[in-house]
Amino acid sequence: MAIEARSTAPASAAQKTVVAVLAAISVSHMLNDVIQSLIMAIYPMLKQNLSLDFGQIGLITFTFQFTASVLQPAVGYVTDRYPTPYSLVLGMASSLAGLVLIAFASSYAAVLAAAALIGMGSSVFHPESSRVARLASGGRHGMAQSVFQVGGNFGTALGPLLAAFIVLPYGQHTIAWFSVVALVAMILLAAIGAWYGKTLKLNGEASGHEREAIADLSKSKVRRSIAILMVLTFSKHFYLVSLTSFYIFYLIHTFGLSVQSAQLYLFLFLGAVAAGTVIGGPIGDRIGARRVIWWSILGVLPFTLLLPYVDLFWTAILSVIIGLILASAFPAILVYAQGLIPGRVGMVAGLFFGLAFGIAGIGAAFLGWLADVTSIDFVYHICAFLPAFGLLAAFLPETAKPKIPARRGKR
Repeated sequence: MAIEARSTAPASAAQKTVVAVLAAISVSHMLNDVIQSLIMAIYPMLKQNLSLDFGQIGLITFTFQFTASVLQPAVGYVTDRYPTPYSLVLGMASSLAGLVLIAFASSYAAVLAAAALIGMGSSVFHPESSRVARLASGGRHGMAQSVFQVGGNFGTALGPLLAAFIVLPYGQHTIAWFSVVALVAMILLAAIGAWYGKTLKLNGEASGHEREAIADLSKSKVRRSIAILMVLTFSKHFYLVSLTSFYIFYLIHTFGLSVQSAQLYLFLFLGAVAAGTVIGGPIGDRIGARRVIWWSILGVLPFTLLLPYVDLFWTAILSVIIGLILASAFPAILVYAQGLIPGRVGMVAGLFFGLAFGIAGIGAAFLGWLADVTSIDFVYHICAFLPAFGLLAAFLPETAKPKIPARRGKR
């Protein structure tokens, strides 16, 4: 009994450490995405203060999305080869510099530079923090990715609210107050970096069980599977951006809602997205990431096809169902892709987070143009078919049965 007590004590302490690290990385993700979402939330203020046109506003988005998306796979590739535990702090420092710069920007060039700095900070944060989440997963990779990603969902939703109640009433300079957010994140990331460095020294990252996730795949099958996952990521995020960017306009145009009422429906949808992100990973740990990918993308198709034809009540219900189901896909996609290429956790995370950022930027611009030349209703009729790409999940190889560490119990 004494021997068992001594053996279970270190395991319990290690489990508490893992939970603390996952909580810290999720909170850091929330703080990072609050900073990101502030940029777009203050567009009306920047447009008025600097006399910008819509083309210049679009270029701000492009600058941020370009630096955030294109650099992420490169950062992940480099840090896979040369792990740098404190790079997360440096990335957040870049976001802090961008935040302060945009608070006092008096020229368009300064705004673009600030957007680039925040985008660069994001390009470091996402691949490295995804690696930390996997290291702290205890074998529950899907659960860890869900916990990590839901922090970002919450931060994205929180940013516009903070902008509405603080920045817009009190002016552009109040953005500098949010430097406190970046400083808190840097403190958290410094502590995470210390744990990260010790963990790498103790057991390395490319442990044997990582390589058992998918057995006996040729390089051509791996490439084909990654290509399929990228197409599925495209269909998921392209449809999601149609809701996050234009749902308010659709509700106003179709049902005559006020802006305030339409915002409530958008928050309802964003809440469903956050909930879907939370449940997707743990379910994937139990039944396999491939099954979650198949169910979440193709399974949402009947609801997206119905959405353009129903009344306001059912629009709200369907949007919640769509957000809940579709959001569960991304943690599963990321875990599945990381299993395809063991030892390249950062590069894979950078590739798929970067792809998601890129699709969000390009998709918003394209759908905005399409709505201008046709109608907002036409956009939703066309986008309703995007989840049909989920049929491609049939060509993904089956994974081994998920291995979840057994909980120690008293004998």
